[in-house]
Amino acid sequence: PDIPARMKTNRARHITGYRIKPNGNLRWLEQPGLREMWRVGATEKIAMCPLIDPQYVATLDPMCRSFPDTPVVIDHCARIDTQHDTELDHLCALSKHPNVYVKISAFYAFGTKQPPYLKQIPKIKRLYETYGPRRLMWASDCPYQLENGNTYSDSIALVRDRLNFLNANDKDWILRRTAEKVFFS
Repeated sequence: PDIPARMKTNRARHITGYRIKPNGNLRWLEQPGLREMWRVGATEKIAMCPLIDPQYVATLDPMCRSFPDTPVVIDHCARIDTQHDTELDHLCALSKHPNVYVKISAFYAFGTKQPPYLKQIPKIKRLYETYGPRRLMWASDCPYQLENGNTYSDSIALVRDRLNFLNANDKDWILRRTAEKVFFS
């Protein structure tokens, strides 16, 4: 109850993003409470952070059109892996909305699930070409990035050392400044 007041109170406490999930419902964003959250997100600059599987990417477009000022930060590339070509197309299509950002993270969950995560480079390059470095951000995905022999060092190294299409400024945006802009300004 009273989502706007609660979100505004939390914004004053420096809560600048809400993780939202579909819980198996393809019509999840039609719920009145979520629509209210997106409306308040626009006025208060509070990000909606969808934690979604690939099949839900296309469901975001109508909300992004209805609430163009709401920041949207899609967690973990929407869990898109190499077999999700259509879903990657949908994710790239969302770049037409200037307040949509993508976290490039959770490398431990894709491909071989082990460093150096090289099979993720084509996906990241495509997102980079579509969104640019100022709308991509690395994320820790704590604590999962630390399981089964994966480390933060390995995750950061993919961006810092293995994406040869990035310059130093691009890396600074992806590793720090995009998150700073969205969540801490």
